[in-house]
Amino acid sequence: MATVLRENIGLLNDKLTVKLNKEDYLPAFEKKLKEYSKTANIPGFRKGMVPGGMIKKMYGAGIFSDEVLRTIEKELYTYLDKERPDIFAQPLPLDNDMRKLDMNNPADVDFSFEIGLKPVFGLADLSKSTVTKNNVAVTDEMVEEEISRMQIKAGKMAERETVDNEENVVNVLFTESDENGIEKEDGISKENAVIVKYFNAALQKQLMAKKIGDSFVFQLEQTFEADKLELMMKDLGLDAEDKEAAKKYFKLEIKTIGLVEKRELNEEFFNEVYPGKEIKTTDELKSLLKEEIGKYWESQTANQLHDQIYHLLLDTNMEFPKAFLTRWLKTGGDKQRTQEEAEAEYPSFENQLKWTLISDTIVKDNKLDVTEDELRAHMKEEVSRYFGQMGMGGDTSWLDSYLDRMMKDEKQVDATYRRLVTEKLFGWAAAQTSPVQKTVTSDELVAMQHNHQH
Repeated sequence: MATVLRENIGLLNDKLTVKLNKEDYLPAFEKKLKEYSKTANIPGFRKGMVPGGMIKKMYGAGIFSDEVLRTIEKELYTYLDKERPDIFAQPLPLDNDMRKLDMNNPADVDFSFEIGLKPVFGLADLSKSTVTKNNVAVTDEMVEEEISRMQIKAGKMAERETVDNEENVVNVLFTESDENGIEKEDGISKENAVIVKYFNAALQKQLMAKKIGDSFVFQLEQTFEADKLELMMKDLGLDAEDKEAAKKYFKLEIKTIGLVEKRELNEEFFNEVYPGKEIKTTDELKSLLKEEIGKYWESQTANQLHDQIYHLLLDTNMEFPKAFLTRWLKTGGDKQRTQEEAEAEYPSFENQLKWTLISDTIVKDNKLDVTEDELRAHMKEEVSRYFGQMGMGGDTSWLDSYLDRMMKDEKQVDATYRRLVTEKLFGWAAAQTSPVQKTVTSDELVAMQHNHQH
C-alpha cells in the first residue's frame, strides 16, 4: 500500500517521500498494455491482434514510466488534499533517479518532493502606528494655472518668426552630438515640441531672438530642471534614472516657432470645456475647478496615506523558506532562470509574497470580499462616466446588455475585482489609524510619492 512520509529539511521546508509497492502500479501498467494492444496500428498485424510481447517491447518502457509517475502524482496530491499543509506554489521534485524504473523487474519505488510552507505571522497594530495625512490646500494660483492650461489647450497656434517670450512653442530637432556639435553616428535624432519656459533660465535667455534654422549645442542635465529633465529624457527614449545618459550632448535646430493664442473666457468657452454645466461666469468656472482640484488632491493625499500604511504592514516580521522559493523561482515559475537570475529577483519576489500573505489575511479576517453586485455597480459607474465625458448621455437602454458582456470578460472582471478589494483593504486599514493632520504644498506631496514607490 502506498504511503507518504514527511520530514523537515529546513526552515519552513519539508520533504515528502511517496513510497510505492509494485502492487500499487503494476496492475494499472498491465491493464494499459492490454488496452494499447487492442488499438495499436502496427504494419503486418491486424488491429487488436498484435502480440502482447511485441507491444511491451516497443512501448512498454514509456507506458511503465507514465503509470509509475501517474500513481506517484495521485498519491502525492491525495496526501496534500487530506493533510492540507499551507504551502507555496507546487511541490518540487528532488533528485529522483528515473533509471531505477525497470518494467522487467518491477520493484518498490520511492519518489521525493520538497514543499515550502507559508509562515505564521501577526500583523502590525495599526492603531498604535504613527501616520501622517498630508493635506494639500487648493490655492487661487492652482485654479488660475488650470484655467490658463485650458485656455492654451483650446487656443490656436500662431506662427512667429523669432523666439520672443517664454510661452513660445518651438518645434526642434534634437540630434545627439559631442560637446562641439559633431553628430554621433547612430545617435538619437528626434523632433519634439517644447515650450520655451521648460528650459532653464540660462537657455531661455540664449533662445531669445533665435530664428527658424538657428541651432546650438547643449547638455541635458545642464539645460532642464529635475522634473523637466525626467520628461525630456523619456521623450528622447532614455532611462530617466540613468545619470550618465543625462550627461549627453545634443544639437538643437529650430524648425518652427509658434505662440498659442489663449481662448477668451466667455460662455462659448465654458460650454466647450464643461458641456451641460451651464457655467456663465469666470467665478462659476473657478468655483467648479476649485472643487475638482480639491477632489484630485484628496485622492492623492489618500494614496500617500495608503503608501505609509503599506510600508507599515510590510514591516511585519515574517520568515520564508528562501532556498525552496529560490529553486521554485529558477525552475517552477513563469520562465526558466539561471541561479544568478533567481537570486537577483528573489528580494522583490519575497516582498510580493509577503504583501500577498498580508493582504489575503486582512481580506479574509475582515470579510472584505467584493460581491458581483458591487462589481457590476462599479463597472456601470465607470461606463456611465466615460460616455458622459464623451457627450453621449441621454438614452441608456443599451447599458445593461453592455454590462452583461463586460461581466463575461474574465480579464475585465478580475482587474475590477482586484482594484475594488484593494480599495476596501486600504479603506479598512486607514480606519484603524489616527493620522496626524499636516498641510503641505502640492510639490511636497508629489515629492513624497516620487521618493517612496512600491
